Amino acid sequence: MTKIILKKGRDESLKRFHPWVFSGAIAQIVGEPAEGDIVGVYASSGEFLAAGHYQIGSIAVRVLSFDTPVLTPDFWEVMISRALAVRISCGLHDPEGKTNCYRLVHGEGDNLPGLIIDYYDGVCVMQAHSAGMFRSKKHIADALVKVYGDSLKAVYDKSSGTAPFKAGLDLVDGYIWKKEGFSDDEQTVLENGNRFLVNWTEGQKTGFFLDQRENRALVGKYSKGRNVLNLFCYTGGFSIYALAAGAEHVDSVDSSKKAMDMVDRNVALNGFDSSKHTSYCTDAIDFVKNVPDDKYDLMIVDPPAFAKHRGALSNALRAYQRLNAAAISKVAPGGFVFTFSCSQVVDKEAFALAVFSAAAQAGRSVRILDRLNQPCDHSVNIYHPEGEYLKGLLLYVE
Repeated sequence: MTKIILKKGRDESLKRFHPWVFSGAIAQIVGEPAEGDIVGVYASSGEFLAAGHYQIGSIAVRVLSFDTPVLTPDFWEVMISRALAVRISCGLHDPEGKTNCYRLVHGEGDNLPGLIIDYYDGVCVMQAHSAGMFRSKKHIADALVKVYGDSLKAVYDKSSGTAPFKAGLDLVDGYIWKKEGFSDDEQTVLENGNRFLVNWTEGQKTGFFLDQRENRALVGKYSKGRNVLNLFCYTGGFSIYALAAGAEHVDSVDSSKKAMDMVDRNVALNGFDSSKHTSYCTDAIDFVKNVPDDKYDLMIVDPPAFAKHRGALSNALRAYQRLNAAAISKVAPGGFVFTFSCSQVVDKEAFALAVFSAAAQAGRSVRILDRLNQPCDHSVNIYHPEGEYLKGLLLYVE
């Protein structure tokens, strides 16, 4: 096995169980690892520190184990079983319950950095964010079959947009495993009793944004009798919750025609009166700038990540400020704005400051009623605070 020898004094983060080794901390590589190989990481003194996937880039090793340089034969089964146990303890994996979709593996939050697995009523959709996880996909699928047994319908790999192309990998999305007779690329799932169509082959990410489950439920609590605007609505998650809670009317806005078609299908799937909902396939930022004042008394502002790396941070914060200023300016007196950022490089304080600046620009009295975040199946490893990416604010605007 290749040995990664760290510079003197650069082993403290690993001793605090941080799951990354940065390339700048490496003094010597003993061997010639290919991207995705398992390597051992050692202190300058020769002490074993960790084992993980080697990769080319600023993060040189993603740690899988702090205990042994060699992964055990049942490693994947053990780790996925542990991840499922957390979801069971959260009440998410309940075949008879009102929710049958959740995130099974959340990268570093489940001590499997570089791996995402979302579960949709028997279908597991995985995304590898590292060459090592992509090369391990068959072992991961085998472990899923063992852990879920007969209830598993399929394992689909959707890593073409997330795994590193420079690794020379055959990045073609497709089924790694599926039960005999299974042929669907789309199915209906339940979330808090609401029904959603999920298409993992054509949809964004793995097909649905599971991280907003609890925030969608909170929107439902505030929606009865209100006129609701759902910006960047994707397939209409917030819209369905608002309609289910008795909203007077809901307008859903997204620039994707495929997403808006799915919104309309989800509205029909849940049996809502079509006159209570209108879809707009257009740019959400332009839309909110041009709506009449006071038309909406509840707005959801949930844009895609404006900053995917630190170099884009300043521009992203300005974009959040402009977008929220428009929403705060337009919402009716006594209305609510649910506003979010899913950009990992935008921390809570920076996002709150951008929204504060937006409120000041709008010149209205604004209260923060709640601070919002990601749910339990998107858990954060306490030794890896970078995993806390979703943040939001519930605002009351006078």
